[in-house]
Amino acid sequence: MISARTAADLRARIREWRARGNRIAFVPTMGNLHAGHLRLVRHARAVADRVVASIFVNPMQFGPGEDFASYPRTLEADSAALMEADADLLFIPDIDVVYPRGPEQMTRVEVPALGNILCGASRPGHFSGVTTVVAKLFNLVQPDTAVFGEKDYQQLVIIRRMVEDLNMPVSIEGVATVREPDGLAMSSRNGYLQAGERASAPRLYQLLCELRDRVVAGERDYAAVERATLEALARAGFEPDYVSIRRAADLAPPGHADQALRVLAAARLGVTRLIDNIHISAG
Repeated sequence: MISARTAADLRARIREWRARGNRIAFVPTMGNLHAGHLRLVRHARAVADRVVASIFVNPMQFGPGEDFASYPRTLEADSAALMEADADLLFIPDIDVVYPRGPEQMTRVEVPALGNILCGASRPGHFSGVTTVVAKLFNLVQPDTAVFGEKDYQQLVIIRRMVEDLNMPVSIEGVATVREPDGLAMSSRNGYLQAGERASAPRLYQLLCELRDRVVAGERDYAAVERATLEALARAGFEPDYVSIRRAADLAPPGHADQALRVLAAARLGVTRLIDNIHISAG
């Protein structure tokens, strides 16, 4: 596996692969990789000739008081894992490569409607930071396909909308959430959980499954089942942010005729903010 730290080195390798007619898939990450990230890399390997992964802890998507400074940085272990997963190139840009004038002075890319709801309402500016850095990385890597996990489903929908709106020639592929044996969605931030919190954390997924089962069984008072799930999370020791049933395609509030739905949730357990979502077929 090759490593590149500058735009010039990255582009030189991309030009070489393009000259050979290679199809390129891209997996952007912030590092501290787990099995979920590696599944994305393996999916990318299955759909392309060359796989580029990036590690960049993006300051633009962290709000005041969030964990940018303490976010785990585990480059040596990540590099070994990516090599094992058969990535071809690891792009590890410094901040001045991505934001040469600093994050505050950079042109921003926003998806306003989708970026201001759900997690966007609780983390103002977060998705603007995500779409800006992803657009920048797409311009640097120029992939045919980019692969994202469904664990952050709102992010996946937003990136798809950005690509559509800006006519970017990139196919966006989503990969199902990878879970621990007890159902907890794998996340780089799970390491923040204390032992007792880790034991309680799978309750989030369990409650979303219970909500799904009620909808599949015919419940259509979505506000009531959302409220019941919020109350159950609070009883389980969480500080819930939201539980929301949305139309899967565009995160709009669903009508009774909509069948492909997604329930999304965010809740804090101790200092750790957990997010999760699952598909619901209401037909």
